Amino acid sequence: MKLQHVSLPIPPESHADVRAFYANVLGLKEIPIPASIAHLKVLWFRAGEGDLELHFLPDSLPNPEEGRHVGLVVDDLAACKRRLSEAGYHPYETVPIPHRSRFFCRDPFGNLLEFLEIRGDYLQG
Repeated sequence: MKLQHVSLPIPPESHADVRAFYANVLGLKEIPIPASIAHLKVLWFRAGEGDLELHFLPDSLPNPEEGRHVGLVVDDLAACKRRLSEAGYHPYETVPIPHRSRFFCRDPFGNLLEFLEIRGDYLQG
């Protein structure tokens, strides 16, 4: 398992401030988002060797704090989901992203985790 991304909320209408800080000050490269989630008004930035993406969720959710999560790449998504279910947790599906099978689940403390397998570039549809 490895860290793939962290998702952080931002206030509505602050895209310029986000870009000024993360792109101009920190030097991160903004990357396109998958078309399947374009309605969420998300900004993504690449950090490092592609192991970390920062997702900014301004006003895409009723409570943007709910979008805060950690994304973890796993080798066997079905086995991971089965282990969580057998342990009494409640994994659930979400909007699909091309070449990224995924599901979400809360940990025992209420933190949201996204588990995913990456099988190619999501931009390739």
